[in-house]
Amino acid sequence: MENLYSRLGVSDKVAALGQEIFASLSDRFARADRISEFNQAKVVAAFRDNRISAAHLAASTGYGNNDMGREKLETVYAEVFRCEDALVRPQITCGTHALSTALFGNLRPGDELVCATGSPYDTLEEVIGIRKSVGSLSEFGVTHKIVPLKDGKPDVPAIAAAISDKTALVEIQRSRGYSTRPTLSVDEIGEIIAAVKAKKPDVVCMVDNCYGEFTETREPTEVGADMCVGSLIKNPGGGLAPSGGYIVGRADCVERCACTLNAPGLSKEVGANLGTLPAVYQGLFLAPSVVSNAVKGAIFAAAVYEKLGFFVSPAPAEDRHDIIQCIELGTPERMLAFARGIQSAAPIDSFVTPIADDQPGYESKVVMAAGTFIQGSSIELSADGPIREPYAIYFQGGLTWQHAKAGILSSVQALIDDGLLVL
Repeated sequence: MENLYSRLGVSDKVAALGQEIFASLSDRFARADRISEFNQAKVVAAFRDNRISAAHLAASTGYGNNDMGREKLETVYAEVFRCEDALVRPQITCGTHALSTALFGNLRPGDELVCATGSPYDTLEEVIGIRKSVGSLSEFGVTHKIVPLKDGKPDVPAIAAAISDKTALVEIQRSRGYSTRPTLSVDEIGEIIAAVKAKKPDVVCMVDNCYGEFTETREPTEVGADMCVGSLIKNPGGGLAPSGGYIVGRADCVERCACTLNAPGLSKEVGANLGTLPAVYQGLFLAPSVVSNAVKGAIFAAAVYEKLGFFVSPAPAEDRHDIIQCIELGTPERMLAFARGIQSAAPIDSFVTPIADDQPGYESKVVMAAGTFIQGSSIELSADGPIREPYAIYFQGGLTWQHAKAGILSSVQALIDDGLLVL
């Protein structure tokens, strides 16, 4: 067969490996397609039920008073996530900002936060005050507990035991973050929430839903989560949303978040959309398909690198609950080569060589490959990881599955070219 990837510098041998792996994945890809079809119907129904029209795509400026497009967008999000209310704003700068808004909005001095899934993602450590920082929750008198994982899984009895009279909010991180523990399924999240609510029904359960949206047919708000939080430059933005984040869930929880994001008394009534609505609406419409492509890319990456002898998580045959593929490469040199290979297949900045450097909110130096149309967009082809043991790279994204495949083959070629892999 003609080497379709020779223009990207991929050898015949690497291309043949890719073709061999691809031929073995039809069942896994078919499952991803079925989930995508279900979620696409759900999104279209939400648009139709809310009678979205061209008028809802209009730009607003200044205060953003009476922005019906913004209001309808939030109604659509609430329907898609099967919950009471939503806050979807370009003024939310990233996933960490969305999570911080949710935490500060729903915790008060003297309250206790319980992190149910082990140490939270690196950038939340300074928000909480695990690492000292200006303006953290700990500075405002909010204490925290971290419930360690047990054999790489949430320890549900220990989570329930950690709930005290002071506990006001339980944080559940769906995705693995920069760890090798498995991503949580919606069912597993539901088990944690049920145990927490049985111990103390008024505790707010917040799910960090980043990277998980549309990878299953249900979202955590459908199994009892009071809030789900995420970024629009990940899954739900479909690769089109230029910025923003979302918080969905119980109306009272969302109201407190809006008052924290804007100001008490202003709540959801202000916030200009600044012309972002066409991209945000269309991104949500495309998200089920785009996420399916990213899932296929992750499955392919797992199969290729498992075949090459590396530890991968999830394994190729495992069900997917987010778009992230963890590959333990074993050395910093392999991480840098992998990142260079991904970058070289990017449509933007393909000529750039990723290096490990300090990043805001991260304790370790981090290497990031992301030649993306939207800066930092994790739903586009990207890979990143902290330079620390076990020297794992976290691959995600791909607006099309074919681009994800090209990126993975380029990463294998980069390892070979650097003498770090023999095929």
